[in-house]
Amino acid sequence: MNVQDKYNSKLISLEESLAKIKSGDNIITALAAAEPQQILSNLHTISEKVKDVNISNCLPMQNYPFFADEKYKDSFFTEGWFYSPGIRKAHKNGNVSFIPNHLHFAGTKRIQHRPCNVFLGTASTMDKHGFLSLSLSATYEKEVIEQADLVILEVNPNLPRTFGDTTIHIKDIDYVVDVDYPVAELPVVEPSDRDKIIGKHIAELVEDGSTIQLGIGGIPNAVASELVDKKNLGIHTEMFTDGMVDLYKSGAITGTEKSLLPGKMVATFALGSKKLYNFLDDNPSVSILDGNWVNNPDVIGRNYKMVSINTTLEMDLTGQCCSESIGHRQFSGTGGQTDTAVGAQKSKEGKSIIALYSTANVRVSGSDERKTISKIVPRLTHGAVVSLSRNDVDYVVTEYGVASLRGTSVRDRVQSLINIAHPDFREQLRKEAEELGIR
Repeated sequence: MNVQDKYNSKLISLEESLAKIKSGDNIITALAAAEPQQILSNLHTISEKVKDVNISNCLPMQNYPFFADEKYKDSFFTEGWFYSPGIRKAHKNGNVSFIPNHLHFAGTKRIQHRPCNVFLGTASTMDKHGFLSLSLSATYEKEVIEQADLVILEVNPNLPRTFGDTTIHIKDIDYVVDVDYPVAELPVVEPSDRDKIIGKHIAELVEDGSTIQLGIGGIPNAVASELVDKKNLGIHTEMFTDGMVDLYKSGAITGTEKSLLPGKMVATFALGSKKLYNFLDDNPSVSILDGNWVNNPDVIGRNYKMVSINTTLEMDLTGQCCSESIGHRQFSGTGGQTDTAVGAQKSKEGKSIIALYSTANVRVSGSDERKTISKIVPRLTHGAVVSLSRNDVDYVVTEYGVASLRGTSVRDRVQSLINIAHPDFREQLRKEAEELGIR
């Protein structure tokens, strides 16, 4: 049987794919833009036929009815490695829970706890040799596919064909569903004035020949725009972004001085605009590799001059970072923050950078009024999750400057962090630190 015949023998309809799902199944779906939108958009339609289906996901891109509408909670329970707005909102319905994790161990620990019997993902069009590409994520997908009893992939011609651990042969897939819809995009956030100031501070810490990791949002985008004049940068990152495309096209990224996979831009997933997806398509200079390897701190540390750049929501005066919750309320996830922050500090001449705004404008509880608060605080908000231990914090950057915490005592940290807090809050921070005996 030739590969096209093999493909055709595994081709099923959407309705047939949904019929494969049974009560009690443990399903894992691909991450972010690699998730199978058509199957997930229609999963709720079998709610009367199934019960107690458990679904593990990561950064879902749509507000799918199976978790958004609480009337389906007897049929589906969703557990996520990283919350996006839709699943964050659904949490209150009682049919969603968070999975604490470091990204490089997310898949491994999950299937050790609860073996997956169904994997749902996506792939680009099959080539003449029978190979498809998992396209936009190899974070945990390949590991789960190898363990799952049933693998169903939506094959979408709009997905870019990427190289690395995304390659899979048709013989290793149980069923395919042909689809044709636009790939989910993440709008590019234009940097604000504060973002640009923070971006300049961070760019000053990045030396020529560094290998960098960037996240998403205004601050990382501002950093990317400030790095265009750097020379011979490399990429070893959790997430491949639009900013990296711009840096490559500017000539700042060459990868020639990388100590690990020189010349290759390395990531474990990609998420962004159509411009990014077009850049990735059939581009052998980008390797999308297994997150268990890419995000392993020991692997990250093998890069010379590794610089990780992450953001946080709130930091206390000793350096503890809350990057994923607002008080006790889960907002996003730890993701790869600890992986990359620790890994960068294992690197020869490496640096880990945590960025945050000095203030936030928040709603006063029980009213429509808003007030400005400091994001550097004497103690974290009650119930806040510590995403990055103070033991693992290196450089901290706000629009008011840079604090180097490596090797410092609590007394030194208090002073350094107050110096980069908003001026309106510095005296109050000193007073509260003294009252609490933080020294």
